[in-house]
Amino acid sequence: MSKADPVVLEATEALAQDTLDQVSRRPIVLGICGAQGSGKSTLVTALAQDLEARGLRCAVLSLDDLYLTKSDRQRLASEVHPLLATRGPPGTHDVSLGLCVLEALFSGTPVKLPRFDKAGDDRLDPSGWPEIAGQFDIVLFEGWCLGARPQESEALALPVNALEAEEDPKGTWRRYVNQALAGPYQALFARIDKLVLLQAPGFEVVLDWRLEQEEGLRALSGSTSQLMDRAQIARFISHYERITRHILGEMPQWADLVIELDRQRKPLKVGKNDKAIS
Repeated sequence: MSKADPVVLEATEALAQDTLDQVSRRPIVLGICGAQGSGKSTLVTALAQDLEARGLRCAVLSLDDLYLTKSDRQRLASEVHPLLATRGPPGTHDVSLGLCVLEALFSGTPVKLPRFDKAGDDRLDPSGWPEIAGQFDIVLFEGWCLGARPQESEALALPVNALEAEEDPKGTWRRYVNQALAGPYQALFARIDKLVLLQAPGFEVVLDWRLEQEEGLRALSGSTSQLMDRAQIARFISHYERITRHILGEMPQWADLVIELDRQRKPLKVGKNDKAIS
């Protein structure tokens, strides 16, 4: 969505304000989870603008900006499994970097916010990272698998798509991803005070949503040389399918705010603590 839906924005702002009223520590961390293309960045941008207009200082952190460098992912691909060369699933982020950024924000010390270049598929040089300092009221932390919980080992036995069946027949990659999610990622997600889920109607819509994202990247970069076509995107999102389906199946039961979306990303229902509020 190019503009945040007012119902979604109002509900998310209300959750942020309630959390500020309840938590004495500053800053609070509001997590925004949603499948690729669900509108996380659009919502966070609008939310930050509105909250800052109220006199609150907001810092924004994206899980995407914590991706490992291309060389680090290539090393993992060589040492563990070839599928780890592709950014996205747990195991391909620098969790310690994310923890360091949050700790700096909690303490009020100056910190540079990481930046990842998706068109170039690599982390930008730290010299180009923006630096922020001072005391913040809210950290808006967004990511496609933010807050996700690991699957039971039995759930890993059968592949969920052709990518897993053909390129991970022994389950080495998906076990590595699940172990990463069960370990370091939970330490990172534990810093989240409240979690919002932008709930897609199903994994089937993600391809179209991700295609729209790629068109946006194309418009920004002015180049098509390093961007993906439909077939490449379909393969790319196959890396995300297992955890996306897992999130859609179990996270609505416990997320603090669940926003059910239709195919056009319009809210069908907004529920807080299992109670519909619109």
